[in-house]
Amino acid sequence: MSPSGIAKRPSLRTERALAGSEAACIAGVDEAGRGPWAGPVVAAAVIFRDSKIPRGLNDSKLLTPERRTKLFRIIQERAWVSVGIVSVEDIDRINILQAALRAMAQSVATLTTAPDVVLVDGNCAPPVSQRAVTVVDGDRLCPSIAAASIVAKVTRDRLMEQLSENFPAYGWHTNKGYGTPAHAEALAAFGVTPHHRRSFAPIRSALAGTPIFEQPPR
Repeated sequence: MSPSGIAKRPSLRTERALAGSEAACIAGVDEAGRGPWAGPVVAAAVIFRDSKIPRGLNDSKLLTPERRTKLFRIIQERAWVSVGIVSVEDIDRINILQAALRAMAQSVATLTTAPDVVLVDGNCAPPVSQRAVTVVDGDRLCPSIAAASIVAKVTRDRLMEQLSENFPAYGWHTNKGYGTPAHAEALAAFGVTPHHRRSFAPIRSALAGTPIFEQPPR
């Protein structure tokens, strides 16, 4: 469903209306890393323990890295949080959409508290046993989805920073695996690593020795 216009910022009122009056426990789910050329896709599921929602929650892409890090810590203190990670190998095998949905399902399945309803950012629901409600722009409407977007983003960014330690030429500590010009130049100079997504067109081009066109981060 697309509740565009219901709220300008994440609102508990909006979240509860979308989940339905029968839902006592609501999980928000989002993913990070569908667009990059390298690295896994990461999803998070978040259930707030009470109505004390951190101030400043929003779509992770609208927040500074410093603000995301601060909110990440607060979310960990005030919510049940779980993360799902799907590898580059699985991304190449089943495609990025199915990999993202799998990561979402993993994050829900490993929550220590089972939700009644799962609110999912976007228009595709992962295979979960609970009732799932898709919410377009959910990370700008629902606090639990906004929190999940922050957890997924911070977790994935840290993973890419760790990978960058062994592959510094590709700049993953700053570009997080996205297709920046510097990333494309490194591919041309040093080749494809085990952490690159070979099913993605720019990486196929690098493997074939053909030019890689710039793909700006999303």
